[in-house]
Amino acid sequence: MAVKNFVVASFDDEAVLFPAVKKVRTAGYKIHDVYTPFPVHGLDHAMGLRETSLHTAGFVYGITGTTTALSCMSWIFTTDWPMNIGGKPHFPLPAFIPITFELTVLFSAVGMVLTFCYLCQLAPFVKKHIFHPRQTDDLFVMAIEVTAKTNAEELKKFLAGIGGTQINEQRAEAGWWYGRFDREDRLFENKRPEPVNA
Repeated sequence: MAVKNFVVASFDDEAVLFPAVKKVRTAGYKIHDVYTPFPVHGLDHAMGLRETSLHTAGFVYGITGTTTALSCMSWIFTTDWPMNIGGKPHFPLPAFIPITFELTVLFSAVGMVLTFCYLCQLAPFVKKHIFHPRQTDDLFVMAIEVTAKTNAEELKKFLAGIGGTQINEQRAEAGWWYGRFDREDRLFENKRPEPVNA
């Protein structure tokens, strides 16, 4: 993964964070991510993130489960091992409904969980850079990528003007890696968050 430069700012309240996200987007800066200690309703829209396609994936997984169940049972009872059970036909569709329903739910649920973990890069062995140690505790943290057109010092002043605190520059891996969190201490020399007085 590419190593990039970021300007990181923390915010004490979501009421300050929301206008700040909109102002940062309006100013043309590239928001890498916003980290919050709890889910914040509407933050995805403020950041300009598109709606998730996870529900579409769930539908596809569900149809796959339905098809698998009906195909398997139909093949077993009509071709592979046809049996006369109480004079019933070889394809008793009503008797297949419970297993079909269960496999539909199973495929859909497991498929969506695995897809969600893949898209969010969540797994016990996957590590990502932590921009601020309190980002999952009591602070709202915004990481902005420093591109070729971005002046880091101007960005810091801009963030301080819209309510940002503990503003600093960090050099970090933008993606994820396998291993332990102390890898970032070996690879990157990050400055400790220091408060910036506006």
